[in-house]
Amino acid sequence: MIKQFYRKPLFLVFILFMTSTVKAQKNQMTEKKIDSILTLLTLEEKVAMCHAQSKFSTPGVARLGIPEVWMSDGPHGVRAEINWDNWGYAEWTNDSITAFPALTCLASTFNPKLAKEYGFSIGEEARYRKKDVLLGPGVNMYRTPLNGRNFEYMGEDPYLASKLVVPYVKGVQENGVATCVKHFVLNNQEHLRDKINVEVSDRALYEIYLPAFKAAVKEGNTWAIMGAYNKFRGKYTTHNPILHKILKTDWGFDGVVISDWSSAHSTKEAALYGLDMEMGTGTDGLGTTTLNHYSNYYLATPFLESIKKGEIEESVVDDKVRRILRLMFRTNMSANRSLGRMNNVEHHNVARNVATEGIVLLKNKDNFFPIEDEKGLTIAVIGENAIRSMTAGGGSSELKPKFEISPLEGLKARYKNAKIVHAMGFASGPSVYDEVLPSPYDADSLKIEAIKVAKKADIVLFFGGLNKSHLQDCEGADRKQFELPFGQDELLDEITIVNKNVGVVLLTGNAIEMSWLDKINGLIQGWYLGSMAGAALADVISGDVNPSGKLPFSFPAKLKDNAAHHFGELSYPGDGINQYYKEDILVGYRWHDTKNIKPLFAFGEGMSYTSFELSGFKLNKKIYSKGEQVVISGVVSNTGNTNGAEVIQVYIGKPKSKVKRALKELKGFKKIVLKKSISQSVEISINVNDLAFYDENISDWNLEKGNYIAYIGNASNNISKTIKFEVE
Repeated sequence: MIKQFYRKPLFLVFILFMTSTVKAQKNQMTEKKIDSILTLLTLEEKVAMCHAQSKFSTPGVARLGIPEVWMSDGPHGVRAEINWDNWGYAEWTNDSITAFPALTCLASTFNPKLAKEYGFSIGEEARYRKKDVLLGPGVNMYRTPLNGRNFEYMGEDPYLASKLVVPYVKGVQENGVATCVKHFVLNNQEHLRDKINVEVSDRALYEIYLPAFKAAVKEGNTWAIMGAYNKFRGKYTTHNPILHKILKTDWGFDGVVISDWSSAHSTKEAALYGLDMEMGTGTDGLGTTTLNHYSNYYLATPFLESIKKGEIEESVVDDKVRRILRLMFRTNMSANRSLGRMNNVEHHNVARNVATEGIVLLKNKDNFFPIEDEKGLTIAVIGENAIRSMTAGGGSSELKPKFEISPLEGLKARYKNAKIVHAMGFASGPSVYDEVLPSPYDADSLKIEAIKVAKKADIVLFFGGLNKSHLQDCEGADRKQFELPFGQDELLDEITIVNKNVGVVLLTGNAIEMSWLDKINGLIQGWYLGSMAGAALADVISGDVNPSGKLPFSFPAKLKDNAAHHFGELSYPGDGINQYYKEDILVGYRWHDTKNIKPLFAFGEGMSYTSFELSGFKLNKKIYSKGEQVVISGVVSNTGNTNGAEVIQVYIGKPKSKVKRALKELKGFKKIVLKKSISQSVEISINVNDLAFYDENISDWNLEKGNYIAYIGNASNNISKTIKFEVE
């Protein structure tokens, strides 16, 4: 027995040792190949590899058989083919894909396993489309609900984003397709994104805005990082000396830094401060003027001439090309690359699972949801968002799905007995970039018809929210208002007068103001769900799937309750030149908790059709030392009549700290699936080192000794148990 006990651990150690040894040998062989290739390349060929040759590709070296590198937008789907030299679509007939839910929905799942499946599936589709680099995921922090691109990101908490980005990256890259994690860093608004200079403390930088990028690099081993548009402390982030040191020296990143399209601004800075592949400068390639020709990019002819003049050493371009070749050996020069797949049932199932797990139930008065399919029941589905495509628009994340099931289609397919009727109620124009087009419909007529339909129905389901148009959830600009657009607030007020049985399904990537909340019975946050949107929403509305999503960001009751907006225009949107992150580390729920400002809906909040109880939670000890594990254990019970899933969330606080701290911060979570009337033990481990704060006095992490508090619950505002412990 003793021999058997020791045999398995020793065997596992041996396997791990052999695996790491083989990997190290393979890396050494790759580096030797790169060394030999570098000696064969001319200076001109090396420089050419550092900049675009088209909208989404960089040149190879034909005489040596070195391939081109092809990229695609796509944090939640592989974008349709773009023309070589302009932003028009190529109109191919074979580039339709699976649209996956936007990343706010993925974040709401609190499910790293599902993030891996999501990444692997989208990686397969990118590989089938012969892409080498997928330009995503995005992990910028949710600082303001007006940011037009929040829907592309993973919420307001750096720990949550870190735990989801790592499996996403690993999943994509298993297909021999690189992730390009973006936008590094502090690109937390679209308004004046290419001009604004962000001033933020080192502590907030390291504790809030960098962790997800660091996790993607150190744990996920992402092969590419995308620079951002904005400035940080007076220098553009795409070639910023401070960020260059953090990324490539402190973190040891061995991949490539790719510019965002037109985020490079200087040959010298791009050369010396970390940019490896310059894309989109001038944005029109060979379009309207030769000034923007690829050979005039900062890392093109000007870079070549600077090297020839001796102003920049050739070793600088050698480092860039070494990284680019390393990317190639991992992607298009890899012998073990898969062929990929696209639009298969497995991908559709992953998209549907992410959608159903990410949908968040926020209000359910008198068990409004789920809605049973009964004969004689009339359900009025009101709202343009019940029929509008939410994959069109949004900027670079716009998709061309093979199909997109609308909410109305999904409900009609699921409800065979109840009568489903629809009225638009409100309307907006088509989604185009950088322009607001008017609605082709008469607003008053739509409202009158919707109220008429609502009055005759037994139940009203209002599908509202935002869309992917300019000044909504869209790249290039921020929202102009916190309330719902297109007269939806007024329409809802009038509907609730004629029908008291109203539920709202919000399709947004952002928080909104809800003046009508007390007048409705049910509220679902439905996100942008992609190809399977209607099917997933019908799953949850009907009760076929029990909702388990949790909000990845706070919903403030009013805009001024948000930390970035509390401090006025210098904090957001800035004065046109600079902006100051005056809230510092108190982003999202950290602000609401610490300042005792009650949110409308809290981070981590989300209801279920069943009920759960947390009991018996305890720590494995009372006093801990550096490097030890704080192990939180307890029992989760499904006390209701329906199978379901609950997310156990552990926050840690440091009372009487010597520095400013948030009341508590998320440090661990686990999603548990339980059948009705079943209990299950759960254990969550937190490394004591992860309780350190970034100490600006020593420019390093500092683990403060003393008393701490563990907060255990199922939302940041619903804590079931607090336990004190000590770090010595």
